[in-house]
Amino acid sequence: MRTEKWPFPTGARYARALAEALRTETIGGVIMLVAAIVALLWANVSHDSYEALRHASLGPMELYQWAQHGLLTIFFFVAGLEVKEEFVHGELSNPRKAALPIIASLAGMVMPAIVFLLVSWGAQDASRGWAIPTATDIAFALAVLAVTAGAMPAALRAFLLTCAVVDDLGAIAVIAVFYTERVNVPMLLLGAALVAAYGLLQRRLVTSPWALVPLAVAAWYCVEVSGVHATVAGVALGLMTRVTTAPHEQRSPAEAADHYFRPVSAGLAVPVFAFVSAGVKLDGSSVGAIFADRVVLGVMAGLVLGKFLGVFGGAWLSVRLGLARLSEELHWRDMAAVSLLAGIGFTVSLLIGDLAYGDDRQRAEAVTTGILAASVIASILAAVLLKIRVRKRRIALDDV
Repeated sequence: MRTEKWPFPTGARYARALAEALRTETIGGVIMLVAAIVALLWANVSHDSYEALRHASLGPMELYQWAQHGLLTIFFFVAGLEVKEEFVHGELSNPRKAALPIIASLAGMVMPAIVFLLVSWGAQDASRGWAIPTATDIAFALAVLAVTAGAMPAALRAFLLTCAVVDDLGAIAVIAVFYTERVNVPMLLLGAALVAAYGLLQRRLVTSPWALVPLAVAAWYCVEVSGVHATVAGVALGLMTRVTTAPHEQRSPAEAADHYFRPVSAGLAVPVFAFVSAGVKLDGSSVGAIFADRVVLGVMAGLVLGKFLGVFGGAWLSVRLGLARLSEELHWRDMAAVSLLAGIGFTVSLLIGDLAYGDDRQRAEAVTTGILAASVIASILAAVLLKIRVRKRRIALDDV
């Protein structure tokens, strides 16, 4: 009797297939979006049970605190690996190529802050939220680009990725400098020493997780206890990870770490953070309060308008002044579309929003709603422009 082979992966094969799927930008972005939608539905059907889950105690911290200070550190560790890779082997390794996305990204942080401050001027505690619209969500933005414009030149994705990487570095610097109230200096120095020891082991070609993981966890703990946000430790450890391959290695430690931790980031860390952060009530009074709160309007204007003006304007000005050059594969209309994508704040904007207004739950929920709304608006506008550009490129190719 002939037995049909089961066509789907099972056991270890299933785990490998799932991990591989989670390494793709589209799948990770979709899972994050689903988590946010589930949170919104749950919070509006049973807000009390949702809040009870958010504040469920898990040892020394509550669930939402573990998501912010623990799981999100994994996301920033992966971001740190990307930054290091870009500096050594990617776009940032070539000053001429790096100038365009770096200048665009820096302008894309300054302009949203200016727009936010102009719109929210005079509102109570407005100055605490200036950094909320300065961040771009790497996973979400790249997922939208992959879904809507997979046929666009690779140079466009490289520009967006590099912008987002520089953006993440800026966001971490902002969190460390402006959203740290008290610092336990001895613990911070101990954390820095542990990060340095981790980096020294990397340089000495030590790759054993039994040596590296305890050091990384200890560094995370020390930075967390010091009062500086623990995600700073994640980026620092990512930057300290070696991206060069030794003669006896098939892949570098950074490649190995990215291989193992990216699925954890995309499949667990970011979705859980999105779930515990995105659950806000959307009844008539709460939605109406958004448009009456200049801080929320400033966040929305900063993400949708400020990001576009900053990224596109910074790129155009850098080319105009001869500081950088635009790839021959790209058109300024392509840059306009991807500049709108930079307005997807989501993960990092939600984190900064909670750091800024976490002690005022009503304001924090309103800001969260504004971030979600702005991210959706930026996604739709960018997707429409990208679809138009893809169609026109195809028509141009057919006419050749």
